[in-house]
Amino acid sequence: MAKKSFSGGLNSLLGESNPAEKTAEPKEPKVTKKEITKTSQIGTKEKETRATFIVSEDLLEKMKALAYWDRALIKDIVSNAFEEYIARYEKKNGEIKEMPKK
Repeated sequence: MAKKSFSGGLNSLLGESNPAEKTAEPKEPKVTKKEITKTSQIGTKEKETRATFIVSEDLLEKMKALAYWDRALIKDIVSNAFEEYIARYEKKNGEIKEMPKK
């Protein structure tokens, strides 16, 4: 019976290649930089901002349940509710005018 040589270490047993032969790690995709004009935009996606609202606990629990059962984010459930409300409002009252700039 021939002796086995374990001189290659654990890497030779696991079949890993020589570390010098490793290819360069893939580069992260380039992300366009978002111009941040308010601190509430830090950490958000393009065209998003952070807002705080006071809401009844019952409504919040129902929104959380909807998000859970729909496997969605709460922010998406809230956004959809806002969009539907605005669409109904505009259908009834016409397009919403922008507020005057200060």
